[in-house]
Amino acid sequence: MTRSDAYPSRVGCDARILPRKDPVLHGSITPTGPLSVDQLESFDRAGFLAIEEFFDDAETLAFRDEATRLRESHAGGRAPEVIIEPGSGEVRSVFAVHRSSAAFRGLARHPRLLAAVVQILASAAYIHQSRINYKPAFRGREFYWHSDFETWHVEDGMPRMRAVSASISLLENNVHNGPLMLVPGSHRHYVSCAGRTPERHYEQSLRQQEYGVPEPDALEELVGQGGLVAPVGAPGSLVLFDCNTMHGSNGNITPWPRSNVFVVYNSVENALEEPFSGQPPRPEHIASRDFTPLEAAG
Repeated sequence: MTRSDAYPSRVGCDARILPRKDPVLHGSITPTGPLSVDQLESFDRAGFLAIEEFFDDAETLAFRDEATRLRESHAGGRAPEVIIEPGSGEVRSVFAVHRSSAAFRGLARHPRLLAAVVQILASAAYIHQSRINYKPAFRGREFYWHSDFETWHVEDGMPRMRAVSASISLLENNVHNGPLMLVPGSHRHYVSCAGRTPERHYEQSLRQQEYGVPEPDALEELVGQGGLVAPVGAPGSLVLFDCNTMHGSNGNITPWPRSNVFVVYNSVENALEEPFSGQPPRPEHIASRDFTPLEAAG
């Protein structure tokens, strides 16, 4: 029996912009957690929510020191969890940090953060993915425009749009050093991409993505409707964004490095199936298939 695919992409047809079929907020807009009604409505409308100084200075310093330790310990990039910048040999990303680091395991289970995620998803959650993205001074490369859900659906088998990412700044994100950029309102449109996914695509895409990225005219249409926003902020700031929000970041040629830790929460009611690409699932450190519900850190 052919499996129904609510969000087809990379199936050999031309790129298309399709309407979203899932809600953004899966529960009612009520203040039953740390997010206010205004914050929930803003997330629903824009597809993201920025909160400055979510973590205090001491917490942020501990996370930053741990990120530095991980980068230095993984210099050379031999571990499969480590992604190296094309051309420079710099560490670009370290994946599964909630498994390898007690500090980031605690961050992922931070009671206030997890409560905000549960408000949005209206269910228990598990960690689909965690990573640190490093963008060193002068040499940090860009992360091209993409919807995370398109990749997670096609390559990991995430069936529906019921996941949220948390991006925490470990160093200042300013307008010059390649901050996260988002397209407000883009989460209500699904960009179905052209082409077909190559085998073991993740080996290249995590360094420089070529498949599963929007065509220029699709991006122009989304930006024409919603504009662009770069939620800059001091270390410890948080951006929560919907799995289907179009986002990316420029390269960093400034003297100021930028590092962010990302934790992706998926609803336990939206557990991964077989990838819709028809290929084997990506490795566990990129897309977890441990659907155990998270409990807040004590």
